[in-house]
Amino acid sequence: MAFSSSLSLSSSCRLFSGNFPPENRVSVRYRPVRSSEERQALFNRIAPVYDNLNDLLSLGQHRIWKRMAVSWSGAKKGDFVLDLCCGSGDLAFLLSEKVGSYGKVSGLDFSKEQLSIASTRQDFFWKACYKNIVWIEGDALDLPFPDSYFDAITIGYGLRNLVDKHIAMKEMFRVLKPGSRVSVLDFNKSTDAFTTLVQEWMIDNVVVPVANSSGLGKEYAYLKSSINDFLTGKELEKLAKGVGFSYAKHYEIGGGLMGTLVATR
Repeated sequence: MAFSSSLSLSSSCRLFSGNFPPENRVSVRYRPVRSSEERQALFNRIAPVYDNLNDLLSLGQHRIWKRMAVSWSGAKKGDFVLDLCCGSGDLAFLLSEKVGSYGKVSGLDFSKEQLSIASTRQDFFWKACYKNIVWIEGDALDLPFPDSYFDAITIGYGLRNLVDKHIAMKEMFRVLKPGSRVSVLDFNKSTDAFTTLVQEWMIDNVVVPVANSSGLGKEYAYLKSSINDFLTGKELEKLAKGVGFSYAKHYEIGGGLMGTLVATR
């Protein structure tokens, strides 16, 4: 199974990449992040081993799911796109390849440690297109972007961790251009009892023990409760349509353990 943080910037991370011409930079408003301080601290703690655990726990499958999510977003060459709750940057790097050197990617997160890792990875990777990414520490419930700004939005394993999902969806709707899409990848809160049983067994008997070997068992134990408190696919579709999206469809993937909501503004 794959995990991602929610909504980052340390001394090794910059608010904007120096590769962006001044005229293309987005003006960012600074304000206290309203998301749960406890969740923010959790993602800062797991940041150093986060990517390795993702690969181990999902047997690399999370990379396939993320590519699917990016494809469903409809991002294309030259687009301005947002990876919300970007974590260490997996989806942002995939979006960078999609939009190319004439496009722009904003990766926003509230975890400084996660953004620091994302920035370090950007510097390490050789692909020139990755220069089109900027990393922003910010609040998913109060996005620092103008209305109708982005051509596509992705959010991987982040919506579930936000304290107000309705406001988060409203903000995504606000900053999307008409006709554009958001792709929301996360754990699936299944209505099938057997799938739920398998999911909970894996968390208790695989995820937490493996995370515990890195001293993070308690941090990953929150997964089961966060999925229980999450929305089903139908509820996610209803949420999206309720804030104004004209179309919303939730797709179960990964044998029903994961899901992606695709919504069109």
